[in-house]
Amino acid sequence: MPPAASSTPAKPKQSDLFGAETAEVEMALGATGIARVQLEDAGAMELDYGIPEALADKVVIGTRVMVPLQNRRVNAVVLALLDESPHRGKLKEIASIIGQRPMFTPGLVKLARWIAEYYVVSPHQVLRTMLPQAVRDKPGSFVMDSHLTLVKEPAPAEFEKLRSKAPMQARVLDILRSCKGEATLSQIRQDVPRAATILKPLLKAGWITRSEVRVERDPFHDEQFLPSQPLTLTEEQQAAYDRILKVIESPEKSKPILLHGITGSGKTEVYLQAIARVIERGGTALVLVPEIALTPQTIERFKARFSSIKDRIAVLHSHLSDGERHDEWFKIHEDRADIVIGARSAIFAPLERLGIIIVDEEHEPSFKQDETPRYHARDVAVVRGSLEKCVVLLGSATPSLESFENAASGKYEVLHLTKRTDGRTLPLIRIVDMRMERRKGTGTSVANAGILSEKLRAAITSRLEKKEQTILFLNRRGFNTSLTCLGCGETVQCQDCSIPMTLHKHENRLVCHVCGSRRLPPTKCPACQEPGLKFTGFGTERVEAVVREVFPQARIARVDTDTIQRKNQLRDLLREFRAQKIDIMIGTQMIAKGLDFPNVTLVGVLNADLALNLPDFRAAERTLQLLVQVAGRAGRGEVKGEVVVQTYAPHSPAVQFSRHNDFEGFAQQELEQRRAFHYPPYTHVVLLASRGKHQTMAEFALQTLHRRLLVDLPEKVIMGEPAPCAMAKAHGQFRYQLLLRSSKIRPLCRHIQQVIVATKLPADVIVTWDVDPVSLL
Repeated sequence: MPPAASSTPAKPKQSDLFGAETAEVEMALGATGIARVQLEDAGAMELDYGIPEALADKVVIGTRVMVPLQNRRVNAVVLALLDESPHRGKLKEIASIIGQRPMFTPGLVKLARWIAEYYVVSPHQVLRTMLPQAVRDKPGSFVMDSHLTLVKEPAPAEFEKLRSKAPMQARVLDILRSCKGEATLSQIRQDVPRAATILKPLLKAGWITRSEVRVERDPFHDEQFLPSQPLTLTEEQQAAYDRILKVIESPEKSKPILLHGITGSGKTEVYLQAIARVIERGGTALVLVPEIALTPQTIERFKARFSSIKDRIAVLHSHLSDGERHDEWFKIHEDRADIVIGARSAIFAPLERLGIIIVDEEHEPSFKQDETPRYHARDVAVVRGSLEKCVVLLGSATPSLESFENAASGKYEVLHLTKRTDGRTLPLIRIVDMRMERRKGTGTSVANAGILSEKLRAAITSRLEKKEQTILFLNRRGFNTSLTCLGCGETVQCQDCSIPMTLHKHENRLVCHVCGSRRLPPTKCPACQEPGLKFTGFGTERVEAVVREVFPQARIARVDTDTIQRKNQLRDLLREFRAQKIDIMIGTQMIAKGLDFPNVTLVGVLNADLALNLPDFRAAERTLQLLVQVAGRAGRGEVKGEVVVQTYAPHSPAVQFSRHNDFEGFAQQELEQRRAFHYPPYTHVVLLASRGKHQTMAEFALQTLHRRLLVDLPEKVIMGEPAPCAMAKAHGQFRYQLLLRSSKIRPLCRHIQQVIVATKLPADVIVTWDVDPVSLL
């Protein structure tokens, strides 16, 4: 161990994170002399370093620093300030600090410790995740520009002389005069491309001054937002708002609030008015929405409502460029943002004075991170709210059963919105049994078989005649979803993934939707070499072709990841739809949530069964949530909406309860089954998985872990047997999984960690674990 290092401290107990450990950290805030740091790139090492006198007033909890480690320098984060260390006298000193102020607030440091323990990961992995890569790797890499100021105009004679001898210099002065004496060099370059090379004489003459300024890479710099005013709340909205205000006034002992409101009930208006109150009190607000719901419409609502402070709204999501993400993060970091809107990772935004955290569509699985650390942003939001003493508001028309049960048991407070605003009614939902549709022989053309039912075609025709709009939803891309041999029954699969390849007709390629590999469709069966191959199934590309054939006069657009390729393309398309330049919009989950178009009176769900038969205990829950959310896009204007759900399982509880918009009835039935079979929310689940290029090694590794986990297994833990994953192979690696369930998660996680650390695994096998997974696939 190098002289600079102390021994790695034991990981604090959970109670310490909210008790003794918190108190120690707070007392240490005023201490100087020794810093305990977490190395960013060296496993789980926490080491002690001396604080040089020159940095004594700059090194605080959350500061990123550079420290010597053996013969190199590495980055680290200050976790605590100490008065004493067992290695005093041998400590090396911190070399320098990174940035002008701490990159992590004390609250985020505490949150990182909680995440590390709960999800059984190293603290350094959590800290790295908390900072966007653009910030972590190149902090302070801002774009700079020159700001020019006209301080003294030349005399008329001098100016005319300048026009003759140096017309471009005279043009620069003209531009500055037209801009009231101030402009940036980049602005002037639009008219005078060589402006940078001709400024010296103007500066020397004392006519202008030049200073360097930072240029914000604002993703919405070219957007105009018309101000909006608060709407009059309904009786239910007002009751919910009043209760939220009381919690905002005294959040210290409050519970998380579940705002359970049907689609169109005005949850967003409640959010906006609650945020306005927080801002008035000098606080800040954090709004999390699922990545797929981060449509331009969401941003527009907030920018329009808070138009007076629209420059103090920051946005964080994956569609930003690295430069935009860097600058938006620093806007928050430098306390120039009062409201942050973002997807999952925005939960780590370095906001101070947090007054409210809102998690919209809290049931969405996209809030779960699918790589280490596998945190759930909703659950992290609840913990951050507890640590920072602020309101946590979870909103959904179809809450996760975990949140529903937390509300029922009293862990959460629940507020209900049972009516749509302005007296609008929920859409009429019609179920079409596609088994009967096929027997009737309708829609049997080669192109249309099994895609548009007679009822749905008639409904679309009616909307076109009335100049109303339609949304058709299918959560599957491509033209045909499989290619099967009529001789041997073999389906053409991806060589690296155990799933059928999908035909994308526009490029005449079979595409794997897992690894992205592409190939030409074969003319013969790869297994038996017979020529009898048949395409089956359908995706959004084929639906578009059928709809264009059946409704040649309609204006049609398709929205999926195949068609949305360039930045702002989705924004532009949705604006065209709102302007009623599109009659029928066909799309995947990208259009299922968060959209509010008053002229949409018909929604068609083309295959409601896609998720029902997946080998996952949440399959029915996910299906109902999706159906209710998609149906909620209809009838949000003056005209009553209609939803046509095409299904081969019309009697499924998920389909029937969604038809009547009876989420509570579904939840009660589903929860009875979950309780009987010991599934969440009545237990916690840990999914242990192994993967590797060699099938036998991947299987052997998990069997070994299973055998060792049985020794001293904590009480009341239910452990299954190792088995292939539902997708047995992906990206060229064979996959196995093991499911463990327990009502007490921490003893189970500690046991798993101890066994994995003590087990030497094959070098080419990767073992992962996921605490509270949202998918078992």
